[in-house]
Amino acid sequence: MIPITVVDVRDAEDLVVEVLRSGAIAQGPMVKRFEDAFAHVAGTKHAIAVNNGTTALVASLQALDLEPGDEVITSPFTFVATLNAILEAGATVRFADIRRDDFALDPDAVAAAVTGRTKVLMPVHLYGQTADMGKLAPIAAERQLKVIEDSAQAVGASFQGRAAGSYGIGCFSLYATKNVTTAEGGVITTDDDELADRLRVLRNQGMRARYQYEVAGHNYRMTDLHAAVGIPQLEKLDQLTAARQANAKRLTEGLSGTPGLDLPQVLPGREHVWHQYTVLVGPHAMLSREELSNALTARGIGNGVYYPKIVFDYECYQGHPLIPDARVEDFPVAGAVAAQALSLPVHPHLTESDVDQVIETVREVLGA
Repeated sequence: MIPITVVDVRDAEDLVVEVLRSGAIAQGPMVKRFEDAFAHVAGTKHAIAVNNGTTALVASLQALDLEPGDEVITSPFTFVATLNAILEAGATVRFADIRRDDFALDPDAVAAAVTGRTKVLMPVHLYGQTADMGKLAPIAAERQLKVIEDSAQAVGASFQGRAAGSYGIGCFSLYATKNVTTAEGGVITTDDDELADRLRVLRNQGMRARYQYEVAGHNYRMTDLHAAVGIPQLEKLDQLTAARQANAKRLTEGLSGTPGLDLPQVLPGREHVWHQYTVLVGPHAMLSREELSNALTARGIGNGVYYPKIVFDYECYQGHPLIPDARVEDFPVAGAVAAQALSLPVHPHLTESDVDQVIETVREVLGA
């Protein structure tokens, strides 16, 4: 079986043992070391480590002091954590449709969605490529919107040389399957000194020093054990990313011309880090998306559907007061992509033979 992802953190053994032997395993110097390394990757002054990527989004929204009725515009095609974080922060969610070429927010749709209550623009950098920040950032600046980038899948990605997470507040996930993992964990990046200070107080139960409470805070801390797992990956991130890019290039070359299959693009000016290699199985393909997925699984090729529905198209969100007037039919591109997207293995632990097997199997079952 060629898995859709492989987690290998054996390089972290020495640092993990160092933390265990120290007897101090909660947030400490290893977290600081991890934060410094992550800030370097993101090109920001600050990186604030937290306990998961959802927390990064929630804390960032909380730090903006949004009021009831304030709106956040985001993508309808994303993991549910994006939506859940906005709801937890008590903001009203507005969606804008996506573009098919990058799976991210359509700037024209965003401009049309802004109202007098919109306070935050939350683009989602999906599958390892940034949204079109060259158009989205100016819209946010013109409309005086704060930018919170859901960069969960985009560590190391960039737009015209500027790293994901550096356009406002960046929120990253370090979940087990991400390009950099600490098993569970998250990071918030920013150049704003005051905001960074507030986030560090907020993650520590609102304490600046022991029993010196400044705000009603939370326990959002990362442990030194988790940080120790992530540090070696940051040190070799360029190498890991290059392997993903080489695998993606090989997949694109091998799958080009496969009937009914639309391949992912690296758009001009963007550095794609290939968290996922996601194809679209169109209506003219020999097999449906589900049939192709089942055929690949039966032949030992791991694959995944990320994501099968528009994010709010679940019973638990129907009629939610903070998701007013959200209708699936209003987002035709997101709906079509959700029905066709299928991700293939692209992780850095694939051999050339593995990639060739993926290509040959996909082409075979689709009659190419």
